[in-house]
Amino acid sequence: MLLPAKTEVARHLRRYRAWERAMLASPEDRRVRVTFEDAGYTLCVLMGKRCAREAADAAERYLRTNVVTYLREQSAPRPHVAAVAGRGRHRPGTVRATEARAAEKRPAEVRTGETASPAGA
Repeated sequence: MLLPAKTEVARHLRRYRAWERAMLASPEDRRVRVTFEDAGYTLCVLMGKRCAREAADAAERYLRTNVVTYLREQSAPRPHVAAVAGRGRHRPGTVRATEARAAEKRPAEVRTGETASPAGA
């Protein structure tokens, strides 16, 4: 994997943070917002990330560590996003309980496959 020079990463990270502060100070200024987004995009391309926040975090990690440690961190297996997002929300077994409650609310014909007889028949 090719990595950019640390001086370039530091320069683009400073530029991104400066425009981030300017954008937070005046979010309605279109020129500031466009330049901030451009700085974020450049950082994304430089660090190989899809999100500007991820790229900024990666740039900070890259500048803090040596190249070998950074590459080790990048190649470490990461949990799936859905697995991380679901942590802490449900206790074990609550998903089945939720499904059971949803099934109870369904009409009888949907649950058993029977058709309900017309009223009064």
